[in-house]
Amino acid sequence: AMPDLVRLYIRQCLMGVALGIVFSMLLVILNIANLGHLVSEVEGGWLAFGLLCLFNGIVFAGVQFGITIIRMDKDNGDQSDR
Repeated sequence: AMPDLVRLYIRQCLMGVALGIVFSMLLVILNIANLGHLVSEVEGGWLAFGLLCLFNGIVFAGVQFGITIIRMDKDNGDQSDR
């Protein structure tokens, strides 16, 4: 019952959020810009990690959906003009 475009949007955004969380985890694990120390040693570091995941997830979701839309076939399979 859900339109195909909405299903595509939800799927791509979930994939983008997952990529954003993986990216954030790599930043913390590899201690890039001393983020690993911030998350593990500073009080409220979990909040910093949560916000990092949230905002990276939003950015990655938008980019993922944008790339998918741009890569779609322009005529969407319509053969009427050929």
